[in-house]
Amino acid sequence: QVQLVESGGKLVQAGGSLRLSCAASGGTFSNYAMGWFRQAPGKEREFVGVISWSGVTAYYADSVKGRFTISRDNAKNTVYLQMNSLKPEDTAVYYCAVRFAALVIPTISRGDSYDYWGQGTQVTVSS
Repeated sequence: QVQLVESGGKLVQAGGSLRLSCAASGGTFSNYAMGWFRQAPGKEREFVGVISWSGVTAYYADSVKGRFTISRDNAKNTVYLQMNSLKPEDTAVYYCAVRFAALVIPTISRGDSYDYWGQGTQVTVSS
């Protein structure tokens, strides 16, 4: 059983930056990939990105590519989502998730291929 706790969400102005954290416990953090998803009001959950267990490889949704960066510190059991050049359309609840399966490209954006989820943290970007 893995527990995930996101933090760092807040209200920020468009063009600003924010870093989210996701602390994991209850498992061997360095054994699995970590993903970020988001869900805006009235919309379906959306894949943001994922990072491999080693931190060497990361994949991003086109909507955030070049603006968002995922990193991880396996010594601290924490994964980060650095968000730059924020836009109002980035407003959502952001979730981190554990992925035990390999990072196979066609499946990395599917929420049902992730095994544990955090409770989410709200990010609001004002225009």
